[in-house]
Amino acid sequence: MQVFIEKDYSAMSKKAAQIFANEIQQKPDLVLGLATGSTPIGTYQELIRMHKEEGLDFSKAVSFNLDEYYGLASDNPQSYNYFMFENLFNHVNIKKENVHIPNGLVSDVETYCKQYDEEIEKYGGIDLQLLGIGVNGHIGFNEPAEELVLGTHLTDLTEDTIKANSRFFDSPEEVPTKAITMGIGSIMKAKKILLLASGKNKAEIMAKLLNSDVVTTKVPASLLMLHPDVTIIMDEEAASLCKR
Repeated sequence: MQVFIEKDYSAMSKKAAQIFANEIQQKPDLVLGLATGSTPIGTYQELIRMHKEEGLDFSKAVSFNLDEYYGLASDNPQSYNYFMFENLFNHVNIKKENVHIPNGLVSDVETYCKQYDEEIEKYGGIDLQLLGIGVNGHIGFNEPAEELVLGTHLTDLTEDTIKANSRFFDSPEEVPTKAITMGIGSIMKAKKILLLASGKNKAEIMAKLLNSDVVTTKVPASLLMLHPDVTIIMDEEAASLCKR
């Protein structure tokens, strides 16, 4: 595991984008695992700049998103599908047929989730998986629990996650209570994982993650300690409570 501490959010985002760019340049048909939320926006903005100013080419890249709210249509402004096109896909030359985002309106969820994992495998697995981390240690929407599901699945969101995500909605009552998410096994199959953490509100969970030698389903991100190729990039605020 590599850990980088950058001065601020901007520096963290540029560092992450450079890793993405290096990987795409080495393998133009890179299979990307992508995340939503406020943390990766700066990384996506830098990737867009690299595409427009430096010719970073996404034309052969393939992407799979981590998750989507269950019950939201793809054109809903709060959906992760909408988020990804607004914040990245509409501004780079990735082919729309190479973009994969969970469908939040499917009726046969179990079959759909199995097919989502099979589609990832069809492309040879995810080469580079981008992750944020929740204040409770969740990655994707794999929430702290006694047991964690390996494959893509429908999950209930915790009160902490609903509260944290309510900042994107007009009220907490509007936040969906379920989501389709890649499972912990799907994430761990990625060849390389990049975890980003920014801000004081992430300092406690990053300290819990990095100051401990314990792996537990109560902190889903701790399972990343078992992965052979994980890079963590934090800003100074997120790293402020880490001992090492």
